[in-house]
Amino acid sequence: MYPAPFHYHRVDSLQDAISRLAELGDSARALAGGQTLLVWMKLRFDEPRHLVDLSRIPGLSDIRLEGDEVCIGALATHAEITKSAVAAAIPSVYDCGSGIADGQIRSRGTIGGALGSADPSCDWPVLLHTLDAVLTCTGPEGTRSIPVSELVEDIYTTILQPAELITGIRFRMPPENSAGAYCGFKRCAPAYPTASVAVQLTLEDDICSEVRIALGSAGLTTVTSKEAENILRGSRLTEANIDKAAQAIVAAAEPVPDQRGAEDFKRAVLHSLVKRAVDIAMRRCQGETIGVHREYV
Repeated sequence: MYPAPFHYHRVDSLQDAISRLAELGDSARALAGGQTLLVWMKLRFDEPRHLVDLSRIPGLSDIRLEGDEVCIGALATHAEITKSAVAAAIPSVYDCGSGIADGQIRSRGTIGGALGSADPSCDWPVLLHTLDAVLTCTGPEGTRSIPVSELVEDIYTTILQPAELITGIRFRMPPENSAGAYCGFKRCAPAYPTASVAVQLTLEDDICSEVRIALGSAGLTTVTSKEAENILRGSRLTEANIDKAAQAIVAAAEPVPDQRGAEDFKRAVLHSLVKRAVDIAMRRCQGETIGVHREYV
């Protein structure tokens, strides 16, 4: 299906983009990589009359380390992030970026576009929850910081104000003795995950001193569970403890049955993925080099 007719606007600066979006109002959408928005338009899920192309704005695709803080521009593509020094230093970032769809989509899709879509099946929000990421957002009223955990208020709905754009993502480099993992389960490589799990943990003398767990495709927003994290925090990562934590966070999930699977099937997959992700993160903490094997069905 073809999208409804629209006017195309190209801007060369962030301020021009914000001004144009504010001027055009609800009839306009910001276009980053287009790998989500254009699909929605072709399916007539969204019919904007104006597209404001952000791709030529300088400085919004930088990936850099400032002290102990990682800074990723919103226009950085999945492929650029995957090939960056950040992904080399933080294996879970590589896990996530390298498993998104196929090479063509990874070369065009952007991390800012993925976050702004508020799609519960997107990969980056799940991982960024476990890294306690903060988003830099700029709009007509200026610039503010939004924790990634507060960005999405409902499916496909964010707290961004009119003409406000995500411009960057920041998170601290994980401390010593820390590691994470991102695991997904898909029908095929280009598809959205049937279920996904991200884990970040810190070990001190075989005791889990800190942990974050997040689930994707497990509800209308990213799913987290303080109960599950508290089961592991301050404890040894025994098989029994990991299984108990997996049960707790899966109990907090509300997976929607669809063409990718029934609710019970998705719960079983999520439970398995939590255990796998915790095991990979734990082994990485202990110095092992582990590549994540992706499952397709």
